[in-house]
Parts: sequence; C-alpha cells; structure tokens
Amino acid sequence: MSFVNPVNKSICLEQVCESNYQKLLKLIPDLMAFKETAIGLAPHHTTLHLEIIERTPYTMTVELSHCFNKNEEELLAPAVKIRVYLDAHLAEVLSDHARAGVAQVFKDPGLSREIMNYKWRLNYFLQKWLDHCLKKDYLFSANTIQTEVLI
Repeated sequence: MSFVNPVNKSICLEQVCESNYQKLLKLIPDLMAFKETAIGLAPHHTTLHLEIIERTPYTMTVELSHCFNKNEEELLAPAVKIRVYLDAHLAEVLSDHARAGVAQVFKDPGLSREIMNYKWRLNYFLQKWLDHCLKKDYLFSANTIQTEVLI
C-alpha cells in the first residue's frame, strides 16, 4: 500500500474517521445488538472476529481481527482496537497488533505533529482494511454467531 501523506491531516483524519464509522456499520449492520463477540463469515475467506470491549451510552470500544488458524488463540491479526463514537458518528483506531496506543508511544503531548501522523497511519490502514472486508462480503448475523458458539 502506498503511503498517503495529506497536507492538512487534522481535517483528513476527521473525514477518515467518519468514513470508517460508515464502513464499519456497513460491514457489521447489527453492531449495536452484539453483546460480547461475533463472527463474520465470507465464502472462501478467513473469519472475522469481533469483540465488544467496552460500551457506554455514547461510545463503544471493539476489536476486529481476522483469524488465520483454526485455533483462534494462535493468530488473530490485525487485532484493531476501535473506539466508536456513537453520537459523533466517528470510528477511531486506538491500536492494532503491531502498533501500541498513542498514549503509550508518545509520552510528551507536545509532539502534536508526530501524534497526528501516527493517528493518521492507524486510521488510514483501517479505512483500507474495511474496504477489503466489504469487498469480500462478510456477513455478521445473530444466527451465525449462535451456530458458531454452539459448535
């Protein structure tokens, strides 16, 4: 994937987070209905795993990953932790399997340019990954989840 480096990252970051929110809800239309976990299936593709980490009246924190092995404990990647702002209609990446959260990486809040660059890369990655998942036609449904849990 080529590196995109917009001049005004703050405006572009907000647009990417808005886009990510829309794409996430398109990928998982019943996102608000799931309590703890869900599984997305697409023909001939690895499963997608959704875990609800936290839920408040205005936000939701989820983790979305592909499972590349039969044993889901073996390899879940990219393990993207996403904060979903329900009232603002934004979805922002907090971290992924390869990159820690902003607060862990940048101890000095004065490094605003570096923080913005870091957030941009995380959220731009999510945008492209959600596009990929949407093209594969993953389906998350209550019936699929119940079946997977019972097996």
